[in-house]
Amino acid sequence: MPPRPYVLLSCATSADGYLDDAGPRRLILSGPADLDRVDEVRAGCDAIMVGARTVRTDNPRLLIRDPRRRARRAARGLPQHPARITLTGTGDLDPQANFFAPSATRLVYCVTPALPRARANLGDRAVLIDAGDPVSLDVILEDLAERRVARLLVEGGAQLLGEFLAQDLADEFHLAIAPFFVAAPKSAPRLNLPSPASPHVPASPSGPSDPMTLAETRRVEEMVLARYLLGPGGPEHRFLRWAVELSRLCPPSATAFSVGAVIVAEDGEVLATGFSREQEDHDHAEEVALRKLGPDPRLRHATIYSSLVPCGARASRPLTCVQHIVAAGIPRVVFAWREPALFTAGEGAGQLRAAGVAVTEVPELADRARAVNAHLIGR
Repeated sequence: MPPRPYVLLSCATSADGYLDDAGPRRLILSGPADLDRVDEVRAGCDAIMVGARTVRTDNPRLLIRDPRRRARRAARGLPQHPARITLTGTGDLDPQANFFAPSATRLVYCVTPALPRARANLGDRAVLIDAGDPVSLDVILEDLAERRVARLLVEGGAQLLGEFLAQDLADEFHLAIAPFFVAAPKSAPRLNLPSPASPHVPASPSGPSDPMTLAETRRVEEMVLARYLLGPGGPEHRFLRWAVELSRLCPPSATAFSVGAVIVAEDGEVLATGFSREQEDHDHAEEVALRKLGPDPRLRHATIYSSLVPCGARASRPLTCVQHIVAAGIPRVVFAWREPALFTAGEGAGQLRAAGVAVTEVPELADRARAVNAHLIGR
């Protein structure tokens, strides 16, 4: 497993940046279409995390609503619902809250002094984990990786989202903006990063000197979704990490690798994405992405990012991914993992270079791509 899960942050705000108002009832920011979008994101994750204050004030269920998505998870050998995770500094949690319903695994990370109170309140309603004093997000993520959580969705509240951003522990940020203003008092929650403890502390990541990488903008009814990629290495590494994470969405197979691909234009616009077996049983990630896009002059200056080096030989179809890429005129390929000699000789990189395509290997991300295919490598 990777050293920590891939972390997605998700929130909805008003046009002036509020997550809620100051009233006694929760402000509803998302409409049906955005709630369905979040349901889809949840279905692709192993666990959902919220802060203890969100558990107390919003009483979220954190379930997959769509039965078809639950069925797809079951077909991949996953529980119908992701695990639920919260962290608390007080242990003040109601065992009757929706969070503790027995439909999914419940993990509570607790600051050390609050453990006795948490045990008294919750009994056996959740697994309690000593998260130290003070709580460390790094320690929590390492523990989640050991529990085989590969994709973590963080849905709030404001303080928790801000801490993940400030500590540079997020890989994606999904921001849905509602078409209205709240103009709430200062006490209402907003998406803010915590201020540095001292003026000598470096500025928070993803600031003006190292901005997030825009991966998608989408209209969702009257809302706007902006999807950003974060993390070290700049856009190059971020697009490749995203390709690796797309491979986790592949339907399982005992005879083919799980691969993700992202095609990016010269100006940084994401043109298409794909993953193995996304549309048909024998699909490879690169051909899915190219099929979605069709003939496009922007491909002549584009880069394709792939979690596995594009195939140079295959038995399932007459054209290899190398041939698809060369025919499309894509001048550059970036990949994370060299194909082991399990199904073919894995000569795609050499064939691409021979055809004049610039090829970049990023071996520091190979472990992530390999982990998705551990069931094959074990053979």
